[in-house]
Amino acid sequence: MGIDFTRFTRYGVSPEIAKIGAECEEELAEVYAGIDEVASVNELKILDAFRQAKFSDVHMGTTTGHGYDDIGREKIEEIFAKVFGFEKAYVRVQISSGTQAISAMLFGILRPGDEMLSVTGKPYDTLAATIGIGEGEHDGSLKQYGITYRDCDLKADGSPDIDKIVSLINANTRMVFIQKSRGYTARRALLADDIRKIAEAAHAKKSDVIVAVDNCYGEFCETAEPGNLGCDICAGSLIKNPGGGICYTGAYIAGREELVEKCARHLTTPGLGSEVGPTLGFNRMIARGLFTAPQCVAECLKGAAFAAAILEKTGYAETSPAAGEKRGDIVQTLIFNDEERMKDFIGKIQACSPVDSFVTPEPWDMPGYEDKVIMAAGAFVQGATTELSCDGPIKPPYIAYLQGGLVADQAKLAVMLTLS
Repeated sequence: MGIDFTRFTRYGVSPEIAKIGAECEEELAEVYAGIDEVASVNELKILDAFRQAKFSDVHMGTTTGHGYDDIGREKIEEIFAKVFGFEKAYVRVQISSGTQAISAMLFGILRPGDEMLSVTGKPYDTLAATIGIGEGEHDGSLKQYGITYRDCDLKADGSPDIDKIVSLINANTRMVFIQKSRGYTARRALLADDIRKIAEAAHAKKSDVIVAVDNCYGEFCETAEPGNLGCDICAGSLIKNPGGGICYTGAYIAGREELVEKCARHLTTPGLGSEVGPTLGFNRMIARGLFTAPQCVAECLKGAAFAAAILEKTGYAETSPAAGEKRGDIVQTLIFNDEERMKDFIGKIQACSPVDSFVTPEPWDMPGYEDKVIMAAGAFVQGATTELSCDGPIKPPYIAYLQGGLVADQAKLAVMLTLS
């Protein structure tokens, strides 16, 4: 007896597309089982971190002002450090985006005369401004502080070019930088094995080089995090994967203790570092978000796999990764080769959102990006990419990036409506 998708026809999906959707659902059974297995491993790991930290109701209180001696904040940071495989973590609602956390990681560690080597090609647009590459003055960038930058492209298959990376590391190379997710590119996300190989090769060439990871969109897609893979530090956003769809704002930096403290001093001030920062009553939200994160990520991955499967089957768009391919992040790349088709698809995602379903996305000059961007983002939290969203720059070959979905059925409905 096959899977029944007729329930979707009540909401505008044609019977023909519902039938194809049901076929995809059956074909994805093993893929879904693998996603659930990863989620279970991560959920148990996080639960164990809470238990080992002896987390209690008293740790979900609030502090104001300077936030000295916030025992809840200390416990949460202890839990984050353990979950990401590191000595220390800095988890704060005062950091408003993943880009800000990554920028703090760069400015906290790098000094004039140091070199940053990006081994996953040029970073995405907003981080490029932080580094000081691309168009414009970029006042206050790393470049203005005398920090140099080079990058190394990935191989054609999306894997790291280890030999070239090793050849580029020199006496001035202070940081080897890895962007796990694809950003606004068609490349695949890096997997845990890729990151481990980079870290091992970089440290073998120069033992004191710092391997830093932009971990955004990649948390809990696999069972290993950067600290388990030989990296020195990583950063990410709480309105992405580790916030579990619950956090309103915030970000984290996790890594070796002295490196994390350098980043904290950049964000606060030398002499204070991580000792200040009131939690303002958000400890409960952050803790609960982390606890539910693996299940949230699993829903995102199931929605992405379904979208890939049905779009592949119907030939509506080129997809990456393929439906059954191993995933290193929650992003599904869709190549339309047609501006209007791309805009129509993104519009359907917006129409299937719980917030602002009645509005039509239009391309706009999004801060930090070189091209106009069109974005569907009917989310409860602005910019929260664990909630279903879809966006992309208006330029050939017209690639949209589908991500998130607190419940996979939302993504399934949106994609099937597009095809209907």
